[in-house]
Amino acid sequence: MNSKPVLQGEKKSRLKQEPLAFIDLETTGLLTTQHEIIEIGCIIANQTGGDRGVPHITLREELDIRVRPQHLETADIEALAINGYTEDRWHDAISLKEALTIVSEKTAGCIMVGQNVTFDWNFLAVAFEQEGIDCLMDYHRIDTMSMSFAKFQHDPAVQSFSLRAMAAHFGIEQKKAHQALDDIRVTFEVYKKLIEV
Repeated sequence: MNSKPVLQGEKKSRLKQEPLAFIDLETTGLLTTQHEIIEIGCIIANQTGGDRGVPHITLREELDIRVRPQHLETADIEALAINGYTEDRWHDAISLKEALTIVSEKTAGCIMVGQNVTFDWNFLAVAFEQEGIDCLMDYHRIDTMSMSFAKFQHDPAVQSFSLRAMAAHFGIEQKKAHQALDDIRVTFEVYKKLIEV
């Protein structure tokens, strides 16, 4: 009869200690059925108990992986321009299978965090399935855009919940927008600010 509250408590405790995988993708367009992942930026971080119930988030590792596209003929030209794709810049890119193998191993047991996380998760889920690689991340996901909306929806000073707007709100410098590692570094900093609000 008392087992249910204990299990819920254990689950909350476990989630509070899971490592976090902040992930941002650059793709050749917006459609998972047609477009490809061409860059993966990832920060793996640990969370430990902190002051006032706010966990300490400490960076463990960064990944910056460029992925060799296989179907540039289906790419959205505007998307390629936004994320700066050129053959020269991608000369050392690896296959999607290699990239996902690295991501799967490095993020095992992590909770995925992202800005508009559903977009990135949808591309990852399709890619893992297509390449026959197991995603070893926890099934929970955290969206910093949703967090921003929940915390600032009634604040007249915040008119947008985009990554750029939230970075500006918190005074976080965004150096190279639409480059996966730089975007996820900003997301990482925004998340740390949001959990303190």
